[in-house]
Amino acid sequence: MKDSLISIMSSKIRFCFLTLFYSGLSPKASGTAGSILATLLALPIVAFSHNTLFLLTLLIAGFAIKEIDIYESEGNPHDDKRIVIDELVGMWITLSITPFSWISVGLGFLFFRLFDITKPSLIGVIDKKAKGGLGVVGDDALAGVLAGICVNLLFKLYSLLGGA
Repeated sequence: MKDSLISIMSSKIRFCFLTLFYSGLSPKASGTAGSILATLLALPIVAFSHNTLFLLTLLIAGFAIKEIDIYESEGNPHDDKRIVIDELVGMWITLSITPFSWISVGLGFLFFRLFDITKPSLIGVIDKKAKGGLGVVGDDALAGVLAGICVNLLFKLYSLLGGA
């Protein structure tokens, strides 16, 4: 009885984590819903420290990979659309490598969603070929890196063209 209760609680906590507090249950655009919540959760952290956000991202990514592997080993589908903890990893990587401003947050969100949805180049390869938690988290992590690079390039271009 005690073991089954622990197992049920463990499953419920895992599902809450993987769906990012159930935002992944959104009937439409669950990835966008998860990305919005991830952005809101990141704002107070990144305002304090980009390094802290980055280190938390690495920690959460490690847990996410492990928990997704367990989730899938229980017979659940690979890259279940309800799982959006990978969106948190991608968005937090984006925000941890860009300057903190409302413009960079907005641009980072747009670029991340663009790359996460379209899955260009290596992002698509990881999405199609990598299995388990590493595959689920890996494509979003790379989309986050690419989004962050794009935001930084835009800021640099703006600066070179005589902007602030």
